[in-house]
Amino acid sequence: MRSLRRAIILGLGAAGSLLVLGFFLFAYLVTRTPDDNNPHADGIVVLTGESQRIAEGARLLDEGRAQRMLISGVYHRTGKKELIEISGLPADKFDCCVDIGYAALDTIGNASETRDWVKSRGYGSLIVVTASYHMPRSLAELSLAMPEAELIPHPIVPASFAPTHWWMSSAATRRLLSEYVKYLPTVAHLTIARMLHPRPQSSVAEMPEEKSATPKIF
Repeated sequence: MRSLRRAIILGLGAAGSLLVLGFFLFAYLVTRTPDDNNPHADGIVVLTGESQRIAEGARLLDEGRAQRMLISGVYHRTGKKELIEISGLPADKFDCCVDIGYAALDTIGNASETRDWVKSRGYGSLIVVTASYHMPRSLAELSLAMPEAELIPHPIVPASFAPTHWWMSSAATRRLLSEYVKYLPTVAHLTIARMLHPRPQSSVAEMPEEKSATPKIF
């Protein structure tokens, strides 16, 4: 019994250490400043949150990086006029090339809404725009919903998540920890799905790499 108890304690300690190490790796990867990955794809999806996500997606659209853009998870009281102002796009460009999704209430909902949009448009590749801390879980959920789609991450790193001081902000640390806890079961689900149904798929969470750095995958 004593040996069994010792083995359990050691196992729990090792698991706890791996979780802590994993959190710091997660925090490092989502707070570093990515290179401009010069993305091009069939479509762009912006997962709503900070207003700069929509503006960045609109910039990519305006530069011709994709044919159309979906803004997924828009609050039901937010109208087109307000979204046009946030995006900075001319009204005619917005009307022609931007779709608004009001159905999604969470990241799983974003993935379902995006899957339906991609299917209706016949797209095979997608630029994903969201906050850097949200990107790993977003890519995992999108990969589960659209296993054949090519997903190109285009993360936005919040100013408070600068790699030199994120741990000095309790709010930033809480946000990272909360997102890491949400990410773990999602990536476990994706891993199991890939083991049961192996096929070429997009990365779980491959962030644009830093200059002279090796790409890292969660």
